[in-house]
Amino acid sequence: MRAVVYGLGITGVSTVRALQRHGWHVAVGDDQLDHDKLDLANTLGVELLPLIDAQNAQRVFAENAFDLLSPAPGVPETHPVITAAIAAGVPVMSEIELAYRWEQERPGGPRPMLAITGTDGKTTTTEMTVAMLRAAGVRTKALGNTDTPLLDAIDLTGDDELDAFVVECTSFRLAWTQQFRADAAVWLNLASDHLNWHQSLESYVASKARIFHLQRPNDVAIGFVTDPVVAAHLAAAPSRRLTFGSADADYRIETVDGRTMLVGPVGVIAAADAMRRSLPHDLTNALAAAALVLETHLATPADVQAALATFTPPRHRLEVVAESRGVTWFNDSKATTPHAASTAIRAFESLVLIAGGSRKGVDLAPMGAAASGVRAVVAIGEAAPDIHQVFDQITTVTDAESMSEAVRIAADLAHPGDAIVLSPGCASFDWYSGYTARGDDFVARVRELLAKGISG
Repeated sequence: MRAVVYGLGITGVSTVRALQRHGWHVAVGDDQLDHDKLDLANTLGVELLPLIDAQNAQRVFAENAFDLLSPAPGVPETHPVITAAIAAGVPVMSEIELAYRWEQERPGGPRPMLAITGTDGKTTTTEMTVAMLRAAGVRTKALGNTDTPLLDAIDLTGDDELDAFVVECTSFRLAWTQQFRADAAVWLNLASDHLNWHQSLESYVASKARIFHLQRPNDVAIGFVTDPVVAAHLAAAPSRRLTFGSADADYRIETVDGRTMLVGPVGVIAAADAMRRSLPHDLTNALAAAALVLETHLATPADVQAALATFTPPRHRLEVVAESRGVTWFNDSKATTPHAASTAIRAFESLVLIAGGSRKGVDLAPMGAAASGVRAVVAIGEAAPDIHQVFDQITTVTDAESMSEAVRIAADLAHPGDAIVLSPGCASFDWYSGYTARGDDFVARVRELLAKGISG
């Protein structure tokens, strides 16, 4: 059996090694065949394909009897390697599809699998779910769109062996699944995104929807009740269906004896004031994670309570940076979509927003719809004109040519009691290598400014 793995990042290398463990002959390719990747291919002992482009893609597949293509998550569905494989009748499978199939063959049977998708909030909800399971004594890890691919996790042994899997499922991975399913799956939300990867918004939605549509009757599908796209696909799921979110959802927020409580079908789960952070989206993420672990009977409400009492959201997600002179600074660099930025904007009564970055072909207008509490906006990056278009009729918008300048301007515009929030609503690749680099720079510039203020 011969497979092509296209893309030699973390996931690609993991896929090569897993296929080799299962007896496959592997050929690899990459759009950036630099010396490091050439050395890596040699170390892996794999056949190296030429750069595959529109001119030679069909010939490469015609001249080689490949049985499988596994593309790295960054390879868009419009890439010539994808279209050529499909035209040649070669199955295309993501690494989570391969891992799922091999896990089904495990002696003793497959272990529980929980899956999370959505435009925003996937990582936090995945980490919350892991924390709840660990509080219950279940050995697990955050997998999928993380530093640990699911392919590696299924083969861990000894003290590292896992009892269950929590998989963050991007649309890139779900797009190339045929059998992958989870015992419990949650779809958090849906907004326009990744139109530079998918052929269309319809393709993006269809990829996300696979998290429900491949389930079995005994599985559970959990959807955000007020998202119309999620709700429509939840209604068509072949599994047991539950909702989370608003007051009429199965998993919801209620006021009990004057306290805000997370409530499920069996009653109170946890108190919101016991959480380390309880912004509105923290509560809905917690409901989604609680539904996953409680509906699979892998954890109890007591385990959920214990996890939420100590859980700290991952970095760059409304991370508190500093408080000074009545103003609190937040790093929300992970908000790379208008939907994510809108969620952050709604979390504050009054804020100065730093927004913009590289364009991804999405409409930023939803950020303006959430802007009732925005005192002022600082526009950054190549999308600054788009930020003006959204906010000029709402509030003052000032351009900044660097993060340092953006921080200085925001500090001048803020009043005591305000939040200053970097929540770009855009990708970071105009100025940075990724959202983490952007967030780290923001944090450094804030601390630098505040140090000068204190010393002066």
